[in-house]
Amino acid sequence: MEAATADDTRKPPRDTNQLCRNILIYGNCRYEGKGCVYQHDVKSVPSASASANIYGNGNGNGTRSDNASKKPLSVDSPSFTPSAPSFLSPTAPKKVIPAISPKFANAAPFKPQGIISRSSSTTPFRPDTRTPDRLVADVQEFVPGRRLDGSAASEPDRPVAAVFDTFPPNAAPSPYIDPAINGTTFYQNAGAFQQPLQYHLYAPIGPYSNNMLPYQRTVHDLFIPNEIREEIHKKLAATLQILPNSQLPTHIENYHSLVPLDTCNHKRPNIFGGYASWVYKAQSSQTGQFYVLRRIEGFRLTNEQAIRTVQAWKQVQCAGAVRIIDAFTNRGFADSSLFFVTDYHPLAQTLAEHHHIGQPRQSRGRNSIDHVPESVVWSYVCQIASALKVIHGNKLAVRVLDITKVLVTGKNRVRLNGCAVLDVVQFDNPVPVTQLQKQDLVNFGLVILSLGANVTDAAQNFARAMDQFKQHYKPELQEAVIWLYSAMQNTERSIDQFITMIANQMINSLDGALHNDDTLYSNLAREVENGRLFRLMAKLGFINERPEFDHDRQWSENGERYYLKLFRDYVFHQVDAQNRPVIDLGHVLSCLNKLDAGTDERVTLISRDEQNCFVVSYKELKKGLESAFQDLAKSGRRLH
Repeated sequence: MEAATADDTRKPPRDTNQLCRNILIYGNCRYEGKGCVYQHDVKSVPSASASANIYGNGNGNGTRSDNASKKPLSVDSPSFTPSAPSFLSPTAPKKVIPAISPKFANAAPFKPQGIISRSSSTTPFRPDTRTPDRLVADVQEFVPGRRLDGSAASEPDRPVAAVFDTFPPNAAPSPYIDPAINGTTFYQNAGAFQQPLQYHLYAPIGPYSNNMLPYQRTVHDLFIPNEIREEIHKKLAATLQILPNSQLPTHIENYHSLVPLDTCNHKRPNIFGGYASWVYKAQSSQTGQFYVLRRIEGFRLTNEQAIRTVQAWKQVQCAGAVRIIDAFTNRGFADSSLFFVTDYHPLAQTLAEHHHIGQPRQSRGRNSIDHVPESVVWSYVCQIASALKVIHGNKLAVRVLDITKVLVTGKNRVRLNGCAVLDVVQFDNPVPVTQLQKQDLVNFGLVILSLGANVTDAAQNFARAMDQFKQHYKPELQEAVIWLYSAMQNTERSIDQFITMIANQMINSLDGALHNDDTLYSNLAREVENGRLFRLMAKLGFINERPEFDHDRQWSENGERYYLKLFRDYVFHQVDAQNRPVIDLGHVLSCLNKLDAGTDERVTLISRDEQNCFVVSYKELKKGLESAFQDLAKSGRRLH
């Protein structure tokens, strides 16, 4: 008893007015009357003290009172034992809800935290609260569809559909999504990744076509345009054309396989001094090249010096005139004829034939136009003027400058034809070269006038043809025609003065020629790969499917060259899931280009029975291809 009394003296006095926690939690206390020193009568406990004990002391900081905090723990404290809720126990005393104070009627209305404006960066000081250090910053609650920043209150209203936007339009790019800026936080000097140049391919050279998207390509982009291809094919077919069962002579000097080119029966004999002229295509038995034989029918050579005048024309290098190769006489047509050998231009037409000069509109065709465009006429003028400058600079004269003797050999490309004929035919009637050159200027003006007025007799009806010419063309071109036509009346006029007068048009013509040169060069660049790819395909054709190597270990399924057969199947014999052949020209070109370059890219090769699989690089394939081809070449040399 003395020990117990001593222990009681050490314990602090208990607050008997404090409501028992079992009453608050469970509604009753099983130790009531059995040693529990707390108050079990709810009515006898003040409501304010009960509220303070439930939620803490009056300062509202969530801690116990100073007296309670000073009480030490005791082994004699009753243990906590849960019991059934008060509403399940019929004998449990009813909980008394404290009355609401009248002061709550004047309290401010409740507002959610998200609606409170946070425009002010300072928090008002509240002396009755103590916020822990970790909660100093005012935490903004989550509201769907709005940004978590300090400007949420001033953000303008957004439409409802904008809440479901995955990426706001003004949001900053995420460094974890964009591969170009990923990692730049840690590597400040890291730039965007760039695809390395494929040096094993040929880069396309401008001009480029803008009617397709950048990632789109067609098969036609890999080769020359169809228009140029068709034109070249037609010219090749015309070059190789023969005339079966021909009544023409089989040989004229060193030329054979004659084919008539000029089938027009309406000849103008006054052009070549009263002699009829015929044109044939022939092949040289010495060089194998094709040439044009112009036959002057019934001409008898009386002076040997006349034929030597052709030597001066052989030295003329002019892009605007048909080149003279040779001249000779022959009796192959059972008469005495004079022949001029010139270059052959397939499918060439005269200006009169090309533009249907002198023909009515009904006979021209539905797509024909009333007159030749002025830009085309100026192009012809510049080309003919350039040719005359070269010829006159060599102390020669064309003498045969007529609309029926100017050839159109390409798109807006003309050449003077029939040169040197009158120098031989009219050798016995010499005329000063200066006078002949002025006559060339007059004939030049008549050619332009005939072309623009669509008449063939412009020399006989100059005034009427000029009236028609003025209806379609500007004064600059009209003045050029009049200046040329009146060259005989002014002794100081020359082709050099005329070129100076049309210098602006010459510049435009030169610019067009340069553009055409760029186009042709770009088309030529597309065909550069053809030779490389053909060599690869030829080597693969030589190597694969050799029956003499069927029992060779190197070509067996375990040999070092067996994968060349598999590569051939990979390139040309691919099939889809339905076992249908795949015709993919882009795949073929890509594989052959990589093989030619010998890249380090690896490719999986599977046999036809799917029993063997090789993973090799294009570098190894190229090495094996060259090695196998060299072995074949050595074997062939040993046999010979």
